[in-house]
Amino acid sequence: MRFEKWQALGNDYLIVEADGVEPERVRALCDRHLGVGADGVLALAPADEPGFVARLRIFNPDGSEAELSGNGARQALLYLRAHGWTDAETYSIQTVAGEIRTTITGEHTCRMDMGRAADRFEGESGGFRYRHITIGNPQTAIRMADRAELEALDLAAVGPPIENDPAFPHRTNVSFWTELAPDRIRARIFERGVGETTASGTGASGAAVAHVLRGGDSPVTVELDGGELEVDVDESLHVDLTGWAVPVFRGELA
Repeated sequence: MRFEKWQALGNDYLIVEADGVEPERVRALCDRHLGVGADGVLALAPADEPGFVARLRIFNPDGSEAELSGNGARQALLYLRAHGWTDAETYSIQTVAGEIRTTITGEHTCRMDMGRAADRFEGESGGFRYRHITIGNPQTAIRMADRAELEALDLAAVGPPIENDPAFPHRTNVSFWTELAPDRIRARIFERGVGETTASGTGASGAAVAHVLRGGDSPVTVELDGGELEVDVDESLHVDLTGWAVPVFRGELA
């Protein structure tokens, strides 16, 4: 099986052309010491419905399947164009979370229609007040008072209790964020089944939605450890995500 490794803001995925990948193989591939090393595996296969270029399945490093990843989907979308699956400027793929539609904006950039976010409920977990949002997958956005407080967080310690809170039967992703300006926020991401990552498209989207719901301006520039993403949130909470992704290397599995 051939693969390519891609990254977007340091969020790296292995891309394979296959219907799926067994959980034990996903875990072996994503191991950064014994395997290739990645934040997940993207499996691309021919679409099984008309109107789509391909079907995408997304796997976390622990072998579980994710509904959606903004950075992962963007890497898959740009991979498809780079490998001749389509030459269209606008096209769609199938995911567990539904249709993801993209428009190419540059050699390594695109704008993705993420669909409409849902503001589910508010609560408290691990001593933090949160807003729970779904945007293809579950996102728990936690606002911090200022940048210093955000940067001081030990995500490896505070993330797991929130991820596994009984309030989230399928676990949750967590975005800790703070406002820098009316149209700019800083966010740190703790992903379900992964841990802290340099970036997350859906995590950035969840934090941006939470910011807009508090009266922030849109589009929102989200500063992540790996770089910046732009999230456009309209009055209906429809989200467009713009960012980049590039290939790192390709290889062949033994």
